[in-house]
Amino acid sequence: MGQVIAFRRPQTAPVLAEPALGLLSAVDFALRDLAEITPHIALASVREQAEACRAMLAAAFNAELDAELDG
Repeated sequence: MGQVIAFRRPQTAPVLAEPALGLLSAVDFALRDLAEITPHIALASVREQAEACRAMLAAAFNAELDAELDG
């Protein structure tokens, strides 16, 4: 006669209702960090790159806020 091997049922991962940190909050934190560190960057080319990154993030952040307020 064969041997029956019982396997444990896989546990389902808990579903989080809300992410721990929203995307808008993360972008807001990144904007603040960039504003804080950019003046301390020694190389002009790196400072320009950080400012371009900050401008891009700010534009995306503002567009999302405008979309949420309009919709």
